[in-house]
Amino acid sequence: MTEHTQVKTTQMNYDADRPRTENPLKVEDISLRDGHQSLFATRGRTEDMIPVAERMDEIGFWAVEVWGGATFDTMHRFLGEDPWQRLRTLKRYFKKTPFSMLLRGQNLVGYRNYADDVAKLFVKKTVDNGLEIFRTFDALNDYRNFETVVPVIKECGAHFQGCMCYTLTEPRLGGEVYNLDYYIKKARELEAMGADSICIKDMAGLMAPYDAYELVKALKASVKPLIHLHSHFTSGMSPLTHLKAVEAGVDIIDTCVTPYAYRTSHAALEPLVMALLGTSRDTGFDIRALADINEILEKEVMPKYKHLLDDTKVSLIDINVLLHQTPGGMLSNLVNQLREMDSLDKIDQVYHELPRVRKELGQIPLVTPTSQIVGTQTVNNVLFDTKEERYKMISGQVKDLCYGLYGKTSVPIDPEVQKKALKGYARGEEPISCRPAQVLEPELEKAKQEIGDLAKDDEDLLLYALFPVTGKKFLKQKHGLEKMPDSLKPVTIEDVKKQDALIKKAKAGELVEKPAFEKTENTRMFKVFVDEDCFEVGVEEQGGASVISHVAPAAGTSIPRTSVTEAAPAAPAAAKPKPASAPPDAAETAPAQSADTAQSTGTPVTAPMPGMVIRYEKQVGDAVEEGETVVIIEAMKMENALPAPKSGTIAAIHFDTGDAVARDDVLAVID
Repeated sequence: MTEHTQVKTTQMNYDADRPRTENPLKVEDISLRDGHQSLFATRGRTEDMIPVAERMDEIGFWAVEVWGGATFDTMHRFLGEDPWQRLRTLKRYFKKTPFSMLLRGQNLVGYRNYADDVAKLFVKKTVDNGLEIFRTFDALNDYRNFETVVPVIKECGAHFQGCMCYTLTEPRLGGEVYNLDYYIKKARELEAMGADSICIKDMAGLMAPYDAYELVKALKASVKPLIHLHSHFTSGMSPLTHLKAVEAGVDIIDTCVTPYAYRTSHAALEPLVMALLGTSRDTGFDIRALADINEILEKEVMPKYKHLLDDTKVSLIDINVLLHQTPGGMLSNLVNQLREMDSLDKIDQVYHELPRVRKELGQIPLVTPTSQIVGTQTVNNVLFDTKEERYKMISGQVKDLCYGLYGKTSVPIDPEVQKKALKGYARGEEPISCRPAQVLEPELEKAKQEIGDLAKDDEDLLLYALFPVTGKKFLKQKHGLEKMPDSLKPVTIEDVKKQDALIKKAKAGELVEKPAFEKTENTRMFKVFVDEDCFEVGVEEQGGASVISHVAPAAGTSIPRTSVTEAAPAAPAAAKPKPASAPPDAAETAPAQSADTAQSTGTPVTAPMPGMVIRYEKQVGDAVEEGETVVIIEAMKMENALPAPKSGTIAAIHFDTGDAVARDDVLAVID
């Protein structure tokens, strides 16, 4: 008898005498969206979802979340994938289970409120591509930001799930702001808007078990829609919270299959299935089928992403989240940003400053995009403020928040901070009180004129309208006008095996110098980590087989890795500036030049942080006054306007829109 056969014969019969309950707990699987977003920077590829898709379709999930959140951004920006195609592809494999997405209200899948015409078309095209359940939230719990999207969701016959972003000002539920009455009121507002279900969205894992019991009991007694609980594992409390919520009568719970669970993700599904086995809330799920799914993910998928996993921590939980209330993805973004700026030693100052900034900005919940707004501004304050002046560098999104473009905050914004943020603000220095999108001009027609024939359909147009800089770059790659960079191409299991073999040799001291090979355009470069060392490895096809053609120590050998939820761009390599005399459109023909020779003798405008150039407000030859904005760069997905350090004339511009820049790169020169 083989070992495999022995295992099968000794398995317990979980289906024997298993009662079929009248009220099984409904489960939404979020592995294919929030799971990989939480654990490995939203880098999960469609091709790695297909091997388990049909098996997952047979489990009996209430829904599977496959889209929305950061996936739309990350797919086109970092994976070279069309987000719309993912929906169409997966729909061929999921024949029974409804698709769910995370919709950021009027923010859609971006980081600002978009005009009504964009929001309406986005919802329609999303339904056309197979989406059935819209989990809709607003970072400020301001449901005026639902007024455009909800009617379209309803008209299309889709399911509107309204969210309450769960946050606290006290260690436990209560206090003057976020208390039981607050959430009951919000639930009733959602019911009045026609919510088919109501989700408690606990993005930082702050919900304590007995608070969950009290809240779910109160909601079930107060409103009719199904109650859905979404609670991240970060603090370690969510499995306990799930059980108390089940006891209180919660209808639906979010979980991930085990390989995509825990840490800053969600509690695993399988222990919950076993815990409820034979009870009145038994899920009815086949644990053996789930085990098969786990095995495929463990062996065929997860090895491709292990370089993105945080293997520096022993603990699966972060108890500090209960103290600073910073969601895991936001925290890792802050760490990445400080590391890129050689300021990781200031992380404790960031923790100290963050609650103060959050309070000054209206005690807002920390969820996308407000988590990035608060986090980026906190980093700016720590790095650039002086004893004499706070908020020296205010991001564009903080200005928008203070103006009211994100909605109404739970408590008023600090008047001094608001006044400073709105000084010279383009839309006016008096904040608005109306629905934010009422002050936004329609955007689709302008986007059509800008993108022209590059957008072949409405999906292309929407991608550009949502992400003009990175979206345009992707569309050029999609339609063959630019080559897809190797960095966007997927890693195969064969690649992983070759890297593992190299690591094994390195640890055994068997790495020897190889004859030099000439690298060709087919060579793909990988970074291989061996303890604290990093090697640059070139792999290319020769005679039908991949061979290692180049091994060398990589620059910067001790490179910590961290998981990122709302995936921040990787630290960019310093781009080579263009000649000081060249205008921006001469980039492709101008010879590369070193930073020292490009700075000329004028006053430089330098990047205070790594990021991406969004646009230049001034061009070569333009006059500029001291303090006027010269260029806007994106860092942690927030925009920062860089002012002129002196009055004069723009003598040189060294980068183009979409270029990655490193800290201290010279972006422009003023004479």
